[in-house]
Amino acid sequence: MMGQEISIAQLRRWLLTYAERVIENEDHLTELDTAIGDADHGVNMRRGMGKLQERLQEEMPSDDIGAFLRSVAMTLISGVGGAAGPLYGTFFLRAATSPTNGRSVDLAQLTQMFRYGLDGLQQRGKAQADDKTMIDAIQPAVEAMEAALAAHQSAAVVLAAARQAAHLGMKHTIEIEARKGRASYLGPHSIGHQDPGATSAYFLFETAAEVLTKTADSE
Repeated sequence: MMGQEISIAQLRRWLLTYAERVIENEDHLTELDTAIGDADHGVNMRRGMGKLQERLQEEMPSDDIGAFLRSVAMTLISGVGGAAGPLYGTFFLRAATSPTNGRSVDLAQLTQMFRYGLDGLQQRGKAQADDKTMIDAIQPAVEAMEAALAAHQSAAVVLAAARQAAHLGMKHTIEIEARKGRASYLGPHSIGHQDPGATSAYFLFETAAEVLTKTADSE
């Protein structure tokens, strides 16, 4: 199972699908952010995803995953407005520093890539689990990937576990008080609302499970 390889082309298809998913959910993300934020997460993410689609359809590094991910990171940093751009950019910038096979990653390296991204996010944003941020979706997803990988599961099982954990983490943000960002100003009034950042972060794992398992296990 560890020998399954995921190529740059597959990562490109994943990120194109992610961009489409975010754009489709612009209104939903805006509605969530209107309740506890600046009401701009939807439009900022949609704008950034449009830029990402353009970049992914251009000639991009095809022989080195690190260079590919750095290009994605810089596109997000410059294309997504608000706090989300630097955070998503940091996630992919740090993911780019994880070990790869050059043009591909195996399942263990993919998992490590997400771990590096999570660690970079936490170092930059200083957020932890239960702060009601994107970390609440990403951290449990990465931990679920690591646990499934340690149990020698297939890519399909590893990424399905990540998607489920990210979904539960996203839903958990409804129950907790925000301790970071704009929503933290609301104090207890932030309880009862789903975090928009955790929602857009969930889409990363939802689309990875849809796209990378299909290609990783069938090719």
